[in-house]
Amino acid sequence: MTDLPFRSDDLPKPTPVQAAKVPGRGVPRLRVPHRDQVEYSWTSLDERLDPDSEARMVWAMVCRLDLDAWLADIKAVVGHVGRDATDPRLLVALWVFATLRGVGSARELERLCKDHLAYQWLCGGVSVNYHTLADFRSQGGEKWDALLTQIVATLMAEGLVTMDRVAQDGMRVRADAGRSSFRTGGRLEELLQTAEDQVETLKCLAETDSEELTNQQRAARERAARERQERVAEAVRQCEELRRKKGERDKGRKEKTSEARASTTDPDARNIKFSDGGYRPGFNVQFATDTATGIVVGVDVTNAGTDSEEMPPMLDQLEARYEVVPGEMLVDGGFASLDAIDATERRECKVYAPVKDAQKQRQAGKDPYVRKPHDTAHTAAWRERMGQEMSQTIYKLRAQTAEWVNAVCRNRGFWQMPVRGTVKCRILATLYAVTHNLTHQGNVRAAAIGAKG
Repeated sequence: MTDLPFRSDDLPKPTPVQAAKVPGRGVPRLRVPHRDQVEYSWTSLDERLDPDSEARMVWAMVCRLDLDAWLADIKAVVGHVGRDATDPRLLVALWVFATLRGVGSARELERLCKDHLAYQWLCGGVSVNYHTLADFRSQGGEKWDALLTQIVATLMAEGLVTMDRVAQDGMRVRADAGRSSFRTGGRLEELLQTAEDQVETLKCLAETDSEELTNQQRAARERAARERQERVAEAVRQCEELRRKKGERDKGRKEKTSEARASTTDPDARNIKFSDGGYRPGFNVQFATDTATGIVVGVDVTNAGTDSEEMPPMLDQLEARYEVVPGEMLVDGGFASLDAIDATERRECKVYAPVKDAQKQRQAGKDPYVRKPHDTAHTAAWRERMGQEMSQTIYKLRAQTAEWVNAVCRNRGFWQMPVRGTVKCRILATLYAVTHNLTHQGNVRAAAIGAKG
């Protein structure tokens, strides 16, 4: 609710009930609210929470996971000194439950742990702050990645996920950077010099005016200045790389592209085209989904503006995760570059993707599915395959799986990255995939039991 135009103190105080204006009738006896009365409730968190709450489901699923990778990092052990560590099951469950509810901010999650019954039940009296929550999410990239692999591998061991046919799709997610943060190389050099000067100034102030600020304030200012210097330095490096790539692309062109720019807020972000046709700072999130079950088997995040080169890296990832290459890949036209199709088909993985400008070729009296002069044997096989009616039917499975997963993530608030950098953004995308798989695996198992029965 938005801020009210008045405060609760300004409200009129309740007055005693007046006698009804009917001759011979007394004052009515009513049950009046008393909100300042202190009460004691002898109930536990478990008794107060709805038995069908999603929080119970999330906790039960997380407790079945192998979290030894997080436990191995805990230095406090029984029989030795050290402060007790927060149970990683609790932190994983909090982030999974928060993702289900569309909460991506660590500060907001900290507030919910204090005020919301479901989050209080998960915590069970354990206090958590936003630093702990944010660090747990952003510093455990390999662990979150292994968790996704663990969930999918378990389903594969049960024979529920086969990865015979995988659909891949990308979606654009807004970066945590503004358009105005993108600067050209010359301006970035000036900002870098300013940032370096600021770091040196703070070091000098710490030596001369040591009593003006507390140690905590001084450390916070120095850390902020140092982090900005590092971001600007990275922006300078990436701007130089972008300038080199643009120079290679502009060779032989009459019209040159615009000058290279990089963001001082998030150097990894790029101005990319979104589905509404507009250009904004963002990332390209890739999900690979098993079409038979709807389970996400692969995740990647890049700053590429197109999907034309994203299929081979996803195959590499799937093979590294599960030691198997899908038999078929279903992708949209944005992935269907001839080089990517050729590289995929060479690995005995059939590609199902629409042929570019097929309708226009038909109208011109040409068959879009016959071999073209520049086709390799693999791209020619793909082109011929897409001319068959069965292949067109198989391709329709892409939208109902890959795009469905994207829609589920959107409904859970995956519109903008609350973190910066490709590494942290990939962790966040993996968290969405883990959340999806944990909540959907029950449906997969139920469908398998129903098919047997």
